[in-house]
Amino acid sequence: MNYYFKFKSELEKRHLWEVFIYLFFGGLATLVNFITYFVARDTLNLNLFNSNTISWIAAVLFAFITNKLWVFQSKSENFLELSIEFAKFIFYRILSYGIDMGVMFLLIEGIGVSDFWSKLITQIIVVIANYLFSKLFIFKPKDKIV
Repeated sequence: MNYYFKFKSELEKRHLWEVFIYLFFGGLATLVNFITYFVARDTLNLNLFNSNTISWIAAVLFAFITNKLWVFQSKSENFLELSIEFAKFIFYRILSYGIDMGVMFLLIEGIGVSDFWSKLITQIIVVIANYLFSKLFIFKPKDKIV
């Protein structure tokens, strides 16, 4: 545990802890997305659209909880604040879902890239976009809200 605190302290000094923990949980959300996608596609025999939608919903719910609690440590004073934050989160995740679906379709149907590599490429793009959305528009500290 001592190594963890040294590692965290070093990253905090360099202002990289938030990015690291976001990438850690983003990686887990990507894992949730991947596993759910391939279970839906291969076990449930669902098509690309349905498999990707189910995987997106699972990953978004996972990401909201981890981003709120551990990445941005956002505190909601009441249910209304929580609801507004969740609504903004869903809005920006729908935007990134559009990016996800568009790139998946382009890579698989347009270029002929396998769905595994397409999914991997889209997840990298989506993780970057979602970090920026979360940092700039969703989980801003209350003293920085204009």
